Amino acid sequence: MEREKLGSRLGFILLSAGCAIGIGNVWKFPYMAGQYGGGIFVLIYLFFLFAMGVPIMTMEFALGRASQKSPAALYQELEPKGTKWHIHGYASVIGNYILMMFYTSVTAWMLYYFVTMATGGFSGLNSAEIGGIFDNLLASPATLTIYMAITVIIGVSVCALGVQNGVERITKYMMLALLAIMVVLAINSSFLEGGKEGLKFYLIPDFNKMKEIGIGNVIVGAMTQSFFTLSLGIGSMAIFGSYIGKERSLLGESVNVAVLDTFVAIMSGFIIFPACFSYNVEVTSGPSLVFITLPNIFNNLPFGRLWGSLFFVFMSFAALSTIFAVFENIISCTMDMFKLSRKKACLINGILLFVLSLPCVFGFNLLSNIQPLGDGSSIMDLEDFIVSNILLPLGSLCFLLFCVSRYGWGWKNFMNEANQGKGLKVANWMRGYVTFVLPVIIIILFIIGIM
Repeated sequence: MEREKLGSRLGFILLSAGCAIGIGNVWKFPYMAGQYGGGIFVLIYLFFLFAMGVPIMTMEFALGRASQKSPAALYQELEPKGTKWHIHGYASVIGNYILMMFYTSVTAWMLYYFVTMATGGFSGLNSAEIGGIFDNLLASPATLTIYMAITVIIGVSVCALGVQNGVERITKYMMLALLAIMVVLAINSSFLEGGKEGLKFYLIPDFNKMKEIGIGNVIVGAMTQSFFTLSLGIGSMAIFGSYIGKERSLLGESVNVAVLDTFVAIMSGFIIFPACFSYNVEVTSGPSLVFITLPNIFNNLPFGRLWGSLFFVFMSFAALSTIFAVFENIISCTMDMFKLSRKKACLINGILLFVLSLPCVFGFNLLSNIQPLGDGSSIMDLEDFIVSNILLPLGSLCFLLFCVSRYGWGWKNFMNEANQGKGLKVANWMRGYVTFVLPVIIIILFIIGIM
């Protein structure tokens, strides 16, 4: 069977960025920046994004493009005879499933909030009542299941249309809309009364705050956020590498994706910080920032319902772009492993992903007595922990070692593949850094994550 291809370079960049851009960029980045001293955190984050994320992303793209296969089958194409690298291929497929087991619920929250905001469900509510909306949503298995099912149906339907007609075309329009909505929201926020203070906090490095929190803590915070923002280690990027031609070198494309990912993270700060300062809201309030704080602010804004609806459309797009990318990965792996047609793979995975997402949905209500990571934790926390703290760092390490080791694919093969086409090239001097320094950083991250 002829492998499907993406129609354009823009489609490839927006799809890869869409996979990387998730809810983490939108609420976690501003909240981490808020906790770790504003501008100084942003600078350290950018350093690590390009020192760690970009090389590993380049490797994932290269493995996908060289093998022309999904993560489930790429090692079989490239590994030396008799080696066992392909075991990681299966682990990465499992990682994609576990990620979707809770990400469908997060996307469901965004869709629910968009509908509630657009239909005026927040109008006239006070702060406590707005806080209650999120609690009521989590407490209602029926509502959550319906919105989760809608998420799965949208994801599978888009993938069923094919790579070019479905995933690429729809993600392209959605991502361009997302970027436009962000800019409009950021400009609106910046002109709020008191918004300038928020921008100052966000953009001017605060070295005293850094000392107070501890320089080590700020560096570790920036390092983990920059690593996890790109969703590396479970083959989410390798799949798009397998859909592109050899016209462009892969380091340059990785930089483009990282820049777009960073643009969204930084712009969300421009939306959130001025609004928080304008309404005297604690900027370090974490997830509740999105579900309690911001709806409160929109309630008090002129045309608040419009701004709120736009914000939650943007949040839904950020979540759905990841859903489309990872669903495509899962479906492509199923097609490679079981030699199924796309339609059949979509149908089977649609049912499977719905069923697998139920424990997370019920973890907030019917199964809330299950607290796998200690008091107050949920099934979702466990799923997130497995993906973020175990599979992403170890998977990235596996891809990296495969690309630099002579017992794997080897540096020469990797460099030849990555450097085909126009654009930024991988240089030979990078070999020492990638072989000896980067694995140590990833192992440190893994240990910190487990602790």
